[in-house]
Amino acid sequence: MADKFDKLGPIFDEIGHELGRIVGGDPDKTYLYAELQEGVVGAGVFKDEGNSVRYFDPSRPLIDLLIEAWETEEPGKRWEVIEYAVVGKEFDAVFKFPEELNPDEFEDERRDVALHARYGDKPVIYPPMPEH
Repeated sequence: MADKFDKLGPIFDEIGHELGRIVGGDPDKTYLYAELQEGVVGAGVFKDEGNSVRYFDPSRPLIDLLIEAWETEEPGKRWEVIEYAVVGKEFDAVFKFPEELNPDEFEDERRDVALHARYGDKPVIYPPMPEH
C-alpha cells in the first residue's frame, strides 16, 4: 500500500503544478473534475474568480497524469471520478468508484451536480464555441 502512495503523491503534486500552468499562474481555488474509464477521459478545470467560475480545457499533460494516477490502481479497484481541489498550497482529492455512480447519468450531468455542490449558483464562464 505504501508503494502506491509513494507513487501517487508525486503524480498528485504534478497535477497541481499542471493546473497552475493551465490557469496561467497560481492554482489556488482551482478545481478539477474528471471521469476515467478504460480508453476514455473526460475532464474540466475550473477556477473560482469570486463572482464567477471560469472553465479551462484540460491539457494533454494533465490527461496523461490522470491516466497515470488511475493506472496505479489495480483493475477492478479503480476509481471512476476524481475531484481535485487546490486551496492555498494544499490539495484535496476525492474519489468516486463505479458502484457509487448512477449509470443512468452522463458525465456532464454528474459534473454539473459537482459544480453546483462546490460553487452554488455562481455562473460558470465557458469559452465561446469555435466557429467552423
